[in-house]
Amino acid sequence: MARPRYLVSSWPWRAVGYLVSGVLAGALVLVGIVVLVAAGGVLAVVLVGVPLLGLTVLVGVPVASVERRRLGLIDRDPVPGAHDVPAGPGPWVWYTTRLREQLTWRELGYAVLFAGLLWPVEALVATVALLFPGSMVAAPLLMATVGDGQEVKVLKQWTVTTWPGAFGVAVLGVVLLAVGAYVLGVAAGARAGLTRLLIAPRDADLGAKVVELTRSRVRLVDAFEAERRRIERDLHDGAQQRLVALTMALGLARLDAPPGPLADQLARAHEEAGNALAELRELVHGIHPKVLADFGLEAAVGDAADRSPVPVDVDLDLGLSGRLPRAVEAAAYFVVCEALANVAKHSGASRAEVSGRHEDGRLHLRVSDDGCGGASADGGSGLTGLADRVSVLDGRLSLSSPPGGPTLLSVEIPCRTAELTELTELK
Repeated sequence: MARPRYLVSSWPWRAVGYLVSGVLAGALVLVGIVVLVAAGGVLAVVLVGVPLLGLTVLVGVPVASVERRRLGLIDRDPVPGAHDVPAGPGPWVWYTTRLREQLTWRELGYAVLFAGLLWPVEALVATVALLFPGSMVAAPLLMATVGDGQEVKVLKQWTVTTWPGAFGVAVLGVVLLAVGAYVLGVAAGARAGLTRLLIAPRDADLGAKVVELTRSRVRLVDAFEAERRRIERDLHDGAQQRLVALTMALGLARLDAPPGPLADQLARAHEEAGNALAELRELVHGIHPKVLADFGLEAAVGDAADRSPVPVDVDLDLGLSGRLPRAVEAAAYFVVCEALANVAKHSGASRAEVSGRHEDGRLHLRVSDDGCGGASADGGSGLTGLADRVSVLDGRLSLSSPPGGPTLLSVEIPCRTAELTELTELK
């Protein structure tokens, strides 16, 4: 409204549309509430009106839905609906879910306020800002038609008997129309702000949504880890065993074949089968190493350190009576593997160290090396994906790698032991 071109923009018309449509919608809401309450009260004697009275409680739900759409006329920021998804099918489940929500009762209060107070105020503002100045602008036309060029009554309050007076009233009406455009803008903005305050989701509602989203995200992570283990098991017990059998068969055929081109072909086939078996074993290990599934994080990190081309000192003492959650173990293991792979490829380090502990319900891991430093999580090192994976578990990953080294990767993941988790779920 502070812009010079406000009067020639679409916003005055938007304000008019918002307020006038509010008058019509408010009148319909008032009629609907009165009819529902009256019909429910009269028919309650024969129990038919009880469902109508029950539906009256939910009258704010469709009203708020329409109001959120009407807000688009004057407010560019959409107001999301935050109603909970029913736990099951059926109208009764939907009805009870709505009754338990705070938003439903706020919407009902808004509908009552809308029907009883807001739309009459909107009608008064629109009348004062539009009809009064409009009738003044039309004074010359009314004098020429209704008044036979002799006189005209302006706002039914005073009489104008001269043409200069009629045109002067029209000019004053144009000025008041311009002022009324600003009045309408202020009224529409205040009305939209009140609507947003009453029917927009509160922090408590959004907090419940965040909790549910966090839980669903953790469930997805668990499902993903279960799928990884299933793929690893199928490859290990299926394709890998078939390749082992094929390699053995080719080896036996190679021993039985007489020297010549056939023996050479069998030798090459035997070698290729061995290479395929080695690659499959490496793939299976990368999907979900069996040592991690069978013996836990400490053994898996020790195995990763033994396979690293750079010497690695491991100081991992979790001091647990039980296993960590599988999702936490998998995330921590792959962080360590990715960090050691980066040390071997990019750091030029002569030695690395992996240390970790579990205390106060949190897993702390540190991977450091004495290399050249300068590592970055945005440089295609793969650490960005690991940071996302850790964040899914509400953990944090930080990297310190100044030029010249040393490099330190720190991971912190909240977790409990698997035994404590099972006891909590049983309780």
